Amino acid sequence: MTPVTGAAFVLATLLKVVIGFTLLLVAVVLSTYVERKVAGFIQDRSGPNRVGPIGLFQVLADGAKTLLKEEVAPAQANRGFFFLAPALALIPATVLFAVIPFAAPLPTQWGLVEIIVADVPIGFLYVLGIASLGVYGVVMAGWSSNSKYAFLGGLRGSAQMISYEIALGMSLVPVLLLAGNVTLPELVSMQQPYADGPATWGIWFLIPLLISGFLFFVSSLAETNRLPFDLPEAEGELVGGYHTEYSSMKFGVFPLGEYAHLVTTACLVTVFFLGGWDIPIWTGDNIRVLADGTVVGDPTWWKTLLTGAAFAVKMASIILVFMWIRWTLPRFRYDQLMNLGWKVFLPLLMVYIILTAGLVFVLDDAGMATGPVYGLVLGAVNLVLLIFLVFAVDRGLLIRGASTARRREI
Repeated sequence: MTPVTGAAFVLATLLKVVIGFTLLLVAVVLSTYVERKVAGFIQDRSGPNRVGPIGLFQVLADGAKTLLKEEVAPAQANRGFFFLAPALALIPATVLFAVIPFAAPLPTQWGLVEIIVADVPIGFLYVLGIASLGVYGVVMAGWSSNSKYAFLGGLRGSAQMISYEIALGMSLVPVLLLAGNVTLPELVSMQQPYADGPATWGIWFLIPLLISGFLFFVSSLAETNRLPFDLPEAEGELVGGYHTEYSSMKFGVFPLGEYAHLVTTACLVTVFFLGGWDIPIWTGDNIRVLADGTVVGDPTWWKTLLTGAAFAVKMASIILVFMWIRWTLPRFRYDQLMNLGWKVFLPLLMVYIILTAGLVFVLDDAGMATGPVYGLVLGAVNLVLLIFLVFAVDRGLLIRGASTARRREI
């Protein structure tokens, strides 16, 4: 079976756009509900429980309330940019959804349909380029409001997102060293073991690149402005952050954009480090479309559904970890935030990239074939390095709390 072409390809793409956008909105709405339930569980309370079964319709009531609220705009605001900023906060996460492969290809009577909206050959660069646009919505909202509180929140947001965007990109360089490809479906295929066919790693990249995955996850927390990196909002310090002057649905778009970034980031972590839609141990889902159109594996409709469910489970697990961290850890001080990004992450990632490249060169020179054993060797080195970093390097010195600093001064 060959991939779809012609009119069938156009129709399939349009359907994938509609279905993908719908699923993203559903995931965003459910994330807001789950966040409140997780917060209630951690704080020993019920959370939403009055509107609908187990409070499931609370998000619909909140949405209706936001739409019906009075809309107020500051008299001195720059109206054009003031209205544009919420859209810029939401659109990048939505557009980023286009290059994420969600499941194994689906066989149809017209050909094989890949479950990705746009299988662009520069998917990795597309992710970095589009993800960096989110800062414009934050800066524009703070500046156009003509409010010192909102402007300070916008400045904090821009400084934070630019700082951790560098670490976010650098943490993916080791993935490219191993995969040698920037197309996201190929990255998923590289993490699958094939009995016969193209040579792959056959192991999720989180194992050989444990430190890279950890730093990418932490940088993603900072990029999505979630605790302990929510300094652009910091309600206790800045009233409400960059969206202080917003009301009604324009204000509601900012939380929607935050949760859309949360969902998209969870998808990226799944693709880059957790094998994408790969189901561990089972090799029946190992399906790959080569550059010449040749299909490796046996695609069926039920494998598409099964791999899609596996992707959803991984994505939901990452989202739950994000929420768990938000309702568990306190907020960083701003100097701690910047020190972590510039004085810890950047030097650490530069050294880590050099070490990874050197180790890959040594193992290749020794004749070790690409595969799970190769990955486990890299994983063992990463584990030793991670233990050294956590217990030997930090020890409360690099990111120390106010009480620790005061004790040392005394």
